Amino acid sequence: MPELPEVEALRQYLTDAVADCRIASLTPVAVNVLKTWDPPLEELVGRVCTRVERHGKFLDLCTADGPHLVVHLARAGWLRWRAEEPARTRPGRGPLALRLRLADGRGGFDLTEAGTQKRLAVYCVHRPEDVPGVARLGPEPLADAFDVTAFAELLRGRRHRIKGVLRDQSVIAGIGNAYSDEILHAARMSPYRLASDLDPREVGTLYEAMRGTLLGAVERARGLAAQDLKSEKKSSMRVHGRAGLPCPVCGDTVREVSFRDSSLQYCPTCQTDGRTLADRRMSRLLK
Repeated sequence: MPELPEVEALRQYLTDAVADCRIASLTPVAVNVLKTWDPPLEELVGRVCTRVERHGKFLDLCTADGPHLVVHLARAGWLRWRAEEPARTRPGRGPLALRLRLADGRGGFDLTEAGTQKRLAVYCVHRPEDVPGVARLGPEPLADAFDVTAFAELLRGRRHRIKGVLRDQSVIAGIGNAYSDEILHAARMSPYRLASDLDPREVGTLYEAMRGTLLGAVERARGLAAQDLKSEKKSSMRVHGRAGLPCPVCGDTVREVSFRDSSLQYCPTCQTDGRTLADRRMSRLLK
């Protein structure tokens, strides 16, 4: 799933590509990709794109005196830039979800989604806050105002595992499964620790790991073309997606805990004092 660093890189890429360009056409291809009906999508056609913003994992194409096109790529969605006019496509065929074309031969982009669980979402709204997912977002973790004191205040009293807290978009915007694994590994912290149990020193360590991990990922993604972002993300992971491989810090084997629709990866030596975390799903399978 694209998370804050990849979506920020896409925002920067699109800012250079679509700023001051007029939208020639918008074609929803996948069934149910468009989640709103007022204003209609046609209101965007003929409008000039003024800027591209990011809200957590949401992309926001702003137009002059007009609606916003807000996109959430979900788990398997992606944006593919096209410099030339593509061939026509039929609805329901292939991964294409929506196609945007700019005027005057300036190119455009496709929104695509792999797999069978179609969750990519597109909204045409007067304000980005009209999208429920945007309205409920917590603070941006890289914002100047989000200091360690604000972070500590968010964690206070939350009797939930820190892995889940980092992923909760209503608590902190933009962090997903991959970067929460990486942040906790950098902080040398178990994903099962309760947020409310962290002492001030641990909160500070986790805050620095969060900022450092995200800023590093944003910097590595800066200037990359959209098609190169996925491989950059995968190659930079230290524990996420690396179950069974050696930890690059200590050499221990990276372990995995599986859940119904996701999994987490961690290093026992770096994060859990050598203990292996219980994997309830695998335990049931072995009975």
